[in-house]
Amino acid sequence: MPAYGFAHLRSRRPHPEILEYIERVQATLDPFQGHFVIHGPPTEVVEGEWPGSMVLIEFPDMTAAREWYRSDAYQAIIHLRTDHIDGDLLLIEGVVPEYDPAERAAKLRAETVYHG
Repeated sequence: MPAYGFAHLRSRRPHPEILEYIERVQATLDPFQGHFVIHGPPTEVVEGEWPGSMVLIEFPDMTAAREWYRSDAYQAIIHLRTDHIDGDLLLIEGVVPEYDPAERAAKLRAETVYHG
């Protein structure tokens, strides 16, 4: 099952270290079969508000995502981003290709007690 690294980057302070991070990050992903799915703008907000930009990186599974984040190679460059960009980074497990949201709803319906 795929896993994702999702970053919501709320504010950026221009700095050459950000460009260095962008230049070096793919080399940290390669050993874990990580690749970018989304990397920043443009974003079209159709509901609500979305300050900033987003990054989505796909991995083959959650183990690979965790190993990438904890790797010496990534930890060596993470400060290049976090020193200049405020944001959040999440590791999220994806769903199988045959995922059916109606089945998920049925399970939640069976587990939920509604109070009138």
